[in-house]
Amino acid sequence: MNCRDVREQLLEVAVEGGPASPEIQSHCSVCDPCALELQQMKRTMALLDEWQAPEPSPYFDVKLQARLREEQQKPAAGWFGWFRKPAAVGLAATVLLALGVGSFLGRQGDTKSADHAVPAVRGTAVGDLQYLEKHSDLLQEFEALDVLDNSDSGGAAN
Repeated sequence: MNCRDVREQLLEVAVEGGPASPEIQSHCSVCDPCALELQQMKRTMALLDEWQAPEPSPYFDVKLQARLREEQQKPAAGWFGWFRKPAAVGLAATVLLALGVGSFLGRQGDTKSADHAVPAVRGTAVGDLQYLEKHSDLLQEFEALDVLDNSDSGGAAN
């Protein structure tokens, strides 16, 4: 075992108070820093076991109840007072979230409409199709296309 692995387990050994595992004992026998840390942790745990919590004042509960009543009777602190009410905060967060999602989806709908189509580059399939659609009336009257069409199919030109 290396020092990092042992140090991860030292707190568990110190809290349990029992003997360490054989791997930890063998490592601590050859590694002075780990052995010192284990010893310090065990001393700290022993001190914490001996510690007694101080007794509260006999009037602690009475003073606490009086303080709570005073705080509840105070008026709300300005317009930030509604932040103390979880329902108001939840409602405000829900409204803001709904507005944000609505505006986001509204903007996405605008970009998908045909009125806002982005013109494609000529020479690409999409660009050529857009050009043909835009100039279809002009191209239908163009007789040179009929001549090319008939020569490809093997027919004679008119």
